[in-house]
Amino acid sequence: MCFSGLDPTGGAGIQADIETLFSTGCHCTPIITALTVQNTQNVISMVVTEPALLVQQARAVLEDMAVQCFKIGLLGCVGSVEVLHTLLNDYSDIPVVLDPIAFAGGGYEFGGEEVLKAMRDLLIPLSTVLTPNADEIRKLAPSADTLDACASELLDSGCQHILLTGTHVQTPGVINKLFSAHKDVTLFNWPRLEFTYHGSGCTLAAAISGYLAHKLSLHDAIQQAQRFTWEALSHGSRVGLGQHLPNRSFWNKQKF
Repeated sequence: MCFSGLDPTGGAGIQADIETLFSTGCHCTPIITALTVQNTQNVISMVVTEPALLVQQARAVLEDMAVQCFKIGLLGCVGSVEVLHTLLNDYSDIPVVLDPIAFAGGGYEFGGEEVLKAMRDLLIPLSTVLTPNADEIRKLAPSADTLDACASELLDSGCQHILLTGTHVQTPGVINKLFSAHKDVTLFNWPRLEFTYHGSGCTLAAAISGYLAHKLSLHDAIQQAQRFTWEALSHGSRVGLGQHLPNRSFWNKQKF
């Protein structure tokens, strides 16, 4: 079950989730958290789904179907965070993958500090896997002085695992770091691609949730999700005037 915004470009948001989960052998139940006006360059505006309607969408499905994993993406208001907090507590046996979206690739700020604080207090402690980039984790743990300290602070709040992505760090390759409570940090190294991509974080978080739904181990789910995401990005193309879009159907050998 994916909680995501609607992106009219189809590069990010709920379409990214649906395409990713279809490609990994899952059925996505899409719960719309917001309608956005955006293109491949930036977000222009957003209308948040009324929180009561948001949770009604989810509960109608959960009372009818067996859901294997929750994936949470764009949340545009504190009320959305609060109703999801209640929902996750009601279904505490279902793993949670949280992509803490704070900004669009073009710089648009989605929810602001109030939403980030609500996520820190209410959702991150209930998360199985958190998937921030360097900019997002600094926003979530502003008092920490290093990225590793940011991760430690969030783990101490109750989050089980953090996959800190390295795309926003100036290194020759991309180094993703997996932090888990009371365990050594695991590093994943990937060749850095030439372009920037619209929907890469959505793709990664959705892929992790899909592989967890298939009951892979946490390490295997994260490893395979990174491979899927890298392949989707490397096969992507620039169909608009801004960022490239991932090709999440790269496996069928057709280009869009």
